[in-house]
Amino acid sequence: MARPALRVDAVLVQAVIAGALSFAHLHDLAAAAGQSGWKAWAYPISVDLLLVAAWRRLRSDGPSRLAWCWFLIALFASLGANVATAGFLDLANPPALLRLGVAGWPALAFLGGTLLAHSAATDREPVPPAPAAEPESVPDAPTREAETDTSPEAETEEASALPIAAPPPPAAPAVPVPAALVEHARKVAADHEARTGARIDTDTLRARLGVPPQLADAIATQLA
Repeated sequence: MARPALRVDAVLVQAVIAGALSFAHLHDLAAAAGQSGWKAWAYPISVDLLLVAAWRRLRSDGPSRLAWCWFLIALFASLGANVATAGFLDLANPPALLRLGVAGWPALAFLGGTLLAHSAATDREPVPPAPAAEPESVPDAPTREAETDTSPEAETEEASALPIAAPPPPAAPAVPVPAALVEHARKVAADHEARTGARIDTDTLRARLGVPPQLADAIATQLA
């Protein structure tokens, strides 16, 4: 028969002890400031609930100025009570500023709880946009082939050639030129003509684009 697993969570025990001590310190501080009876016990509950509400808002809606503001206020109130009850203040004769802070805490806690519960989460910290990917200058696959000159005048001249004339050598295969590269070449040629006043030649175009001679000739043909 398996025995039930009984394990004590050290983190939970530590949290209970720390919460009980903080609760007692807040109660003693409120009682020293003139809050007697049930009112002295309500102060630590109010501080701890505001601290939990602000932390829950941070966990559920993400970082925001509103949640961080009230979280720090509640944390300062709890930490201040712990320090004040450690002998730094004479609780038998508390200063007027302490009485003023304890008396004004209910209104402050009510305001913070209302804002955390009913305000829309519109004050989140802005997230920087992801950098846009730079477009590639030359796509992997060509999109169209270079166009060849097939005008009717050229066909008529070939048809009227003498029968005894030697046939013309076969034309070299067209080099495929990507459309994006042609558009880039047009911009380079326009920039060269604007700066020098002359049309760009094939050698200069090939040097500016960094392409092989055959591809440079094909691009120059399309730019003509």
